[in-house]
Amino acid sequence: MLIIVHGGAGEIKRVSKRREGLIKACQLGYLVLKNGGSAIDAVEHAVIELEDNPLFNAGTGATLSINGEAELDAAIMLDDLKCGSVACIKGVKNPVSVARKVLEETDHIILAGKEATKFARKFGFKPYNPITRKRKIALERGIKELKMGKAPKYLPKLKRFIDSSRTVSVRDEYGTVGACAIDNHKRLVSGTSTGGMFMHLPGRVGDTPIPGAGTYASKSGAVSCTGHGECIIKLCLAKITCDAMEKLSAQEAVNRSLKIATKYKCRCGLIAIDKSGNVGLGFNTPQMLWAYIKDDKLNHF
Repeated sequence: MLIIVHGGAGEIKRVSKRREGLIKACQLGYLVLKNGGSAIDAVEHAVIELEDNPLFNAGTGATLSINGEAELDAAIMLDDLKCGSVACIKGVKNPVSVARKVLEETDHIILAGKEATKFARKFGFKPYNPITRKRKIALERGIKELKMGKAPKYLPKLKRFIDSSRTVSVRDEYGTVGACAIDNHKRLVSGTSTGGMFMHLPGRVGDTPIPGAGTYASKSGAVSCTGHGECIIKLCLAKITCDAMEKLSAQEAVNRSLKIATKYKCRCGLIAIDKSGNVGLGFNTPQMLWAYIKDDKLNHF
C-alpha cells in the first residue's frame, strides 16, 4: 500500500509550515490504508486535510477570482474509470467530498457552478465561506499592480476586464493539492482539489476537474497534476502519464510527461502511482511540495 500527496508547484513560500501540513495529510491517508481502508477513503481524507489548511490553494484559503470569489474545483477518480468532479463550486468546505458524491450518487461526471452547490446542499454539505483575509489582501494588491501594467504571466489579457474604479503581489501560484493511493486490494485512486489560478476570470475552469487533464486513474496507474491548467488541459497530461504506465514505471512515465510538458512550455508538476505500487513524481517549476508513505516509510521534499 502506498499514498503520495502534493501541495502545488511553483515559487513556494513558508516551506516548513507547508511541509508540516503535507506530511500530516499523507499520514492521515496512510493510516486509512493501514487500517484496511480503501484507496478512495485514503485519498479523500488526505485531500480534505489539505483543503482545510489555509496555506494551500484549495478549500479554505483558496485563491480568488478577479471579482473576489472562491470558485473551487475538485475531482476524484477510480481505476475502473468511475469519476466525479465539481467545477466553480462556491460555499462549501470540502469540494473533494462533493466530487465523491457526484461519483457515487449521480449518472454524471461533472457538476458546475450554482447547481453543483445546490447538489452539495441536497447531500448535507453546509454553507461555508472559504475566503480568508490573506487572500482578500492579495487580490487587492494584485489588481492594484495590474492597473500599473504588471499582469500575471499567464493572464496577459486580464487588464481589459478590470473596472478602473476598483483598487483590487501579482504572481503565478499553483497551489493545487492532490493525492494518489493504492490499497491492499490493489485499487488505484486519484484525487485533486484547487481554488484555481490567482485572479482568474469568473467561471474559469482549470485542469483539476477534467478527467484526463489534471486527474486520472486507470488499471495502469493514478495521476494528479498541478501547474498551468490551460496547458495541462491541452496536453491531457494525467491521461498520457497513465497510458505510459502500461509499459513504463511510474517514475519513467512522469519523466516522459515532463519532457512533453517542457517542450510545450507547460509549467507543471505531477505525482503518480503505477499498478505495481511504484511511485513517480516530478516538476519543471522551481519547487513542488510532495510527500509519500510506502511500507510505513515516509519520504518528503
